[in-house]
This record gives sequence, structure tokens and C-alpha cells, in this order.
Amino acid sequence: MALKLSVIGCGYLGATHAAAMSSLGFEVVGIDTDPHKVELLNKGELPFYEPGLDTLLTQEMKTGRLKFTTDYSSVSDVDVHFICVGTPQSVDGLAADLTYVYASVEAIAPHLKEGSLVVGKSTVPVGTAQALKDKLAITAPQSDLAWNPEFLREGFAVEDTLKPNRLVVGVTSNSAEKILQEVYQSLIDAGTPWVRADLPTAELVKVAANSFLATKISFINAMAEVCEAAGADVTVLAKAIGYDPRIGSRFLQAGIGFGGGCLPKDIRAFMARAQELGAEQALEFLREIDAINLRSRQRVIDVVRADLSEDLTQYKLAILGATFKPDSDDVRDSPALDIAAQLQAAGAHVVVHDPKGIEPARKRFPNLDYAEKITDCVKGADAILHLTEWKEYRDLDPAVIGQLVKSKFIIDGRNALDRDRWRSAGWRFHALGRTD
Repeated sequence: MALKLSVIGCGYLGATHAAAMSSLGFEVVGIDTDPHKVELLNKGELPFYEPGLDTLLTQEMKTGRLKFTTDYSSVSDVDVHFICVGTPQSVDGLAADLTYVYASVEAIAPHLKEGSLVVGKSTVPVGTAQALKDKLAITAPQSDLAWNPEFLREGFAVEDTLKPNRLVVGVTSNSAEKILQEVYQSLIDAGTPWVRADLPTAELVKVAANSFLATKISFINAMAEVCEAAGADVTVLAKAIGYDPRIGSRFLQAGIGFGGGCLPKDIRAFMARAQELGAEQALEFLREIDAINLRSRQRVIDVVRADLSEDLTQYKLAILGATFKPDSDDVRDSPALDIAAQLQAAGAHVVVHDPKGIEPARKRFPNLDYAEKITDCVKGADAILHLTEWKEYRDLDPAVIGQLVKSKFIIDGRNALDRDRWRSAGWRFHALGRTD
């Protein structure tokens, strides 16, 4: 008899996981406390943008295998429960806020049947899984707990769920591993590496991976600072060191740094947890990683002021990009929006465009001006700041855009535009880490 699954928390992670598990043939029920979100999902509509997920969701809703509800009692006949709630940064510190994690496990505990398995996918500080397991031993001793961290990239969430580059499971029993192998059997058969770990190791894998990626991004941005000071070209430097197989070329694109709902808060929560464990010195380097990342944003503002004026009150600045990365509508801790807000606070008239992120950005920064069309955004601008590498921006014709602006000056904050093409159209072109 096929396993029945539940997904607790139907945001970006949960909705993706629920639809993907349904596509593997499982009967899935998604639980969320937000009635509006549940209503949208049951109609096959997403409350956020993720390429390909809308099609998958619509497809799976038609099968009858997938449903969403606010009723926790609907999981009483479910075999495996995936915890996919958010773990935002605490409002009063660097640590992760685990309110939703503990609340979700507490909510399902009265409804867990004999032999059921609770599986955490949320990114949590090491030690959380064992604490939850200890609680379940009291409130639902008939169940077990495992940890199965997610490694989703926004813009590739469906692919990363159905064709992951590894499956990590933290378990304390062979029976828990066997259940998870049954859930993921088709992925295992397709060759996905399977890594069995203990609970703390499984928790650490995700934050360790994110810390490494953040380090690599901040490293190349630190090199960009040095390149500008030395008159070198960071793009050539990155290409050269990227050929070294020990280093690799990915995440070596200098720019305004990382953002989003994962890397920034995860490395901060990792530092906070290390301090609680008495191992803060081991992660002291992450403080500088965080500082380099934030400094990358400030460097763009410094370039604007150096070229235009310390007093920006008479200037219009066109911001191309609001989301923290392309193919997403996520504006959480977006470097692009942060820069836009700081420039507006400095007195500039700032207009922001983004293919998918205008409404989320408007909710976060309602005082900024937004344009639905790129042409309206850049019209009369004294400078254009390219801050999110959407394909729409890479494909712009600099000759056409040049007829709309007041001054042909562009800052490529992502090192993604064709510098020669823009310069040949008469533009002054500045990219971080490149001085010529």
C-alpha cells in the first residue's frame, strides 16, 4: 500500500515539495495556517512566482492526489509528515526564529498514527531535531523523527526537488531510513546519491553548504575591491582561477553580493548557534563574509556619488531589478532593493523596474517609485543601475535605451552585460572590479 504524505507549511518550500511528491505518485495533503494561501493552492494558483511550478501544481491538482487545508486533523491517516515551515531571523538577534517549527510539530502530534514519521526539511540550528524528537517521545511516542534538509535554488526548485544532486537523511533508526528510501525510491533509482547521517550532521549539511557558497561569493567580491584598487579586471581573474578544478567557476561572478531568504539569515543563525555551543571562533570568518557582502552594496552607492554628486537630490536613477536573483519574485534581503532604498534616502529620485518583483517590492518599500515598463523606468534617467541579471536586461539594445535617458551612464552591478556593446553605443560603463 502506497505511503500517504503530508507537508506542513505551504510556502515556497512546502508548495514545491507537495506538488513534486504528488507527481511521484503519492497522495499528499498540504497544511497551512493561512486560509488565503490554501484557497489559492486548491485552485491551482501560486502565491509566489517559481518557473515551472505553476504548471506542475495545476497538473497535480487535476489528478486528485493533492489537496491543501488548514485542518491538522486531516493528517490522521498520513504515514510521513514533512515539516517545511519558515525559520526567519529573530527580530532581536542573529539566531533563527523556530516558533513555526515547534508550533507545527506540536500541532500534528495529537494526530500522528502508529509508526508515522515526522521529517524536518526546514533549515534549523543544529540540535533542533533532537529537541523535537525528545518532545515527540512524550507527546507522540508512537512516531519517529528524521531530518531531510532541502537544497532548493530559487528559479530551479522543481528541478532540484525531482532531480536533486544528493539526498541527505538524518535518522536514528533503520526503519526511518527505510521509509524515506520508499518515498524517494524513484530518485534513488535514477542515480541520486544517498547520504545517511545522524541528526546533527544532517542539520549542519545545509548551513555548511550555504556558508561555503556565501564565502565563495564574498571572496570574489573582495577580489573585485582589490582589482579596482590595482587597476585589474576581476572577470578575467575569476575566469583564470575558475579553471582550477579545486576552485571551479561557479559563484565567481563579482557584483553586489547575495541576498534572499536563505544565505544571509542562515549564516547569521549559524554564527549564533556556534556561539551557544562555545565554538564561535570556528565561524568568526563568517562575520567578515557578511560584512563584505553588505559592503558590496555600499560600493555601488559610492560609484553613483563619485560620478554624479554627493548631493543626489537633482538626479533620477533607474534601477533595473528588485528581486535578489532572476527567475524569482523574492525580494527578501534583496541587495538591489537595499541599494534603491538607500539612494532614495540620499535624496535621489529612484524608479525601480523588475519583471516579476514589483508587487512584492512595493509591499516592502512602498515609498519607492516603480515602473511596469523598462522604457518608463529609464526615461530621463541620469544613470541606470543594473542590479538583477534578468535576461530582459541582458537583451536590451543600448542604442534604443540611449535615446530615452538624460545621460548615458550605466553601472553593471552584476557583471552580466556586454560592456563593449554598451560602450560602442556611446555609454559610460562601470562594472564592479573592472577599472578600464
